[in-house]
Amino acid sequence: MSKKPYISPSFSYVPLEETLQVTPRRKKLFIGIPKETIFQENRVPLTPDAVSVLVNDGNEVIVEHGAGDGSFYFDNDYSEAGAQIVYDKAALYKATTIIKSAPISEQEAALLQPNQVVISPIHMPMLKAETLEQLIAKKIIAIAFDSIKDDAGAYPIVRSMSEIAGNYAILTAARYLGNTDNGKGVLLGGISGVPPARVLIIGAGVVGEFAARAAFGLGASVKIFDNSIYRLMRLQNNIGRRCFTSVIEPVTLAEELRNADVAIGALKPVNGITPVVVTEQMVSNMRAGSVIIDVSMDRGGCFETSRLTSHEKPIFKKYDVIHYCVPNIASGVSRTASRAISNVLMPIMQQSADMGGVEGIILSKSGIRRGVYMYKGCITNAPIARKFGFKYTDLDLLLSSQS
Repeated sequence: MSKKPYISPSFSYVPLEETLQVTPRRKKLFIGIPKETIFQENRVPLTPDAVSVLVNDGNEVIVEHGAGDGSFYFDNDYSEAGAQIVYDKAALYKATTIIKSAPISEQEAALLQPNQVVISPIHMPMLKAETLEQLIAKKIIAIAFDSIKDDAGAYPIVRSMSEIAGNYAILTAARYLGNTDNGKGVLLGGISGVPPARVLIIGAGVVGEFAARAAFGLGASVKIFDNSIYRLMRLQNNIGRRCFTSVIEPVTLAEELRNADVAIGALKPVNGITPVVVTEQMVSNMRAGSVIIDVSMDRGGCFETSRLTSHEKPIFKKYDVIHYCVPNIASGVSRTASRAISNVLMPIMQQSADMGGVEGIILSKSGIRRGVYMYKGCITNAPIARKFGFKYTDLDLLLSSQS
């Protein structure tokens, strides 16, 4: 027979304490949206519809006069959504959270108040040490919205802007192939009995994929180059058809460029700079009237002949080849781009209010932390710290030491 378990009379059950997460108290946000005056920026980070949602949730939003004009969102649209319109830029920078669609400039950094939150893109080639020094001195929390990750591990704003850039590049190429803008008079898609234009795409990322979709949709002949076999296979699977793909091998690339009507540069940057894979010699051998669209221009460009152009003067000719090298392509369709950015930032602002402020969402969401490059005066982005010689502080360690 098995023995019965012996229970000592001294044995007792002691309940243990359970640690419960304390729900943060909701915090009203005070958001300011300034009018952009640099980088030919026409986008606005929050649309009137998004502002209406935030105001109805109890937040306060102020908008600088004319901030949405470039996207055809006017002061009346914002005031009807519940925002206050201000005419003094200094008054706007009294808001505790500043949301911008262009990077912070030196002049704007001077207007910032201590301990503010700034949410904006960041352009590494145009970033200045003097601007960072002002942000450090004022203990700013700075978030680069193009580095924010979503719950799926993707960069939602970068992807949206890349989709726009890919589509817009093909539409722009079709325009400059026509006679209206002194092109050689070629219809991109061709017609019965007349072959279509030949489009060569360098880069098989999101920009390359949507450029290929648009080109195929218009009936063009498409060839795609990239040094990643995985990206080439993924692109073919995503567009659902077989097409010419190749690794970037100089002899093959030069031969295909010689016969191309359109060349799209859509390479991803390496260490912040796009590698130059098309030499001046290759461009000189291209057909007269061909069109180059260098989408990679904001990171230096992948054509050796590329040089910065603007939306006012978007093209120049070299070796009789039309070059379109506008860095901020998405501003060419600013209303669509503004809605795409707003769709990402508005829910983040809602969650920030629910979590007790922007600091609360930084603490609880790793995807938001990916975008933080400065936290209360500490540089938390290693490449930025390395480039300008500032001290780097790991954000996770910084947050754990403060909790």
